[in-house]
Amino acid sequence: MKGELFRSWLEAPQIFRNRELLRPSYLPERLPHREEQIEQLARILSFPLRGEAPSNVFIYGKTGTGKTATVRYVLGELERTGRELNREIRGIYLNCERVNTRYRVLATLTNALLDGSPIPTTGWPVDVLYDRFVRALDSRDRVVIIVLDEVDRMVVKRGDEVLYDLTRVNSELERAKVSVIGISNDLRFTQYLDPRVRSSLGEEELVFPPYDALQLADILSERASEAFQPGVLGEGVISLCAAHAAREHGDARRALDLLRVAGELAEQEGATGVTPEHVDRAYRKLEEDKTLELIGTLPSQSKFLLLGLLLLAEGGEERITTGQAYEAYRRVALQQGADVLTPRRVSDLLAELEMLGIVGTRILNSGRYGRTKQIFLNLPAHQLRKILEGEGFSPNLSFPRQSKLPW
Repeated sequence: MKGELFRSWLEAPQIFRNRELLRPSYLPERLPHREEQIEQLARILSFPLRGEAPSNVFIYGKTGTGKTATVRYVLGELERTGRELNREIRGIYLNCERVNTRYRVLATLTNALLDGSPIPTTGWPVDVLYDRFVRALDSRDRVVIIVLDEVDRMVVKRGDEVLYDLTRVNSELERAKVSVIGISNDLRFTQYLDPRVRSSLGEEELVFPPYDALQLADILSERASEAFQPGVLGEGVISLCAAHAAREHGDARRALDLLRVAGELAEQEGATGVTPEHVDRAYRKLEEDKTLELIGTLPSQSKFLLLGLLLLAEGGEERITTGQAYEAYRRVALQQGADVLTPRRVSDLLAELEMLGIVGTRILNSGRYGRTKQIFLNLPAHQLRKILEGEGFSPNLSFPRQSKLPW
């Protein structure tokens, strides 16, 4: 009947009061267990309240340790206090995973500062764009704080030229002042920087430690009290989510995602509450989603190597040597009509897959034959096959299970 399509969902037990509170993008009024970092950053950024430019800051910490939330929180308070004191303080946030070229960074910043016609995303000479950026900055007295989140991703791919632009721009300004906050998940990031950029950007440094299980449980409890209907969370749900995330470098985003997905699974099946079993299922689902996303971003040559390893495993090879891995890769690349990389380059690809946790290796001592490296998959073969087939590999690479490879 018309109008009945969504009635069953509307009449089902309500698990959530506001699930958006469990999204990583939500900024709460309080950030538990980051009071020390908030105080440190507030001290560094307090100078604009006296009309002075703050130091540049570099913030390190693994994913989900509260870096971005802390910066957004402190900048929000700084802008609010600046308005009360009649001082213009402007924070501009850029995610360098998306805005990741010198041109795009300068264009995005200029557009954020301009009131008139926007700068096109392509087409201008970079030196002309830089001059326009400087004029937009210096159009009035103010302090502009530029936040470059995941800046390591941009620098590794594109270089540090835009960081050099931003750290030297104060010398060209008469009215405005600029400060840069770089946020990175990579503690070794500064090794990629030119020494001039490193010395100016790293005037102040903050390191965010991972959360432990008890701290994660506190964070989840605060969010859950507003995100869920009263009484729907079963005993042990929050502690189990916190324990899972604590094992993964204390990632609060992971803990929040786990709790939210567990609630969504309970809601989908019409349950009246969330149980530890829902958490376990949510963990498996998120692991699969994370692996799918990770493999989807790999270059084609890495996918050829992965498919070769998969075919070896499906063919009964439990101990895969580097020689077998290269030969399997070579066959797949040829069947795909692609260039065949050298053994050394394929060894580099293998190391990258190991670093990402998709494959593992072990070194075995073979006595007088020396030491050999053995390779194994870190995820079930059927799951990897499903992912790779979803990436568009041709059906003729779907080989039946057998003791040896079919070539």
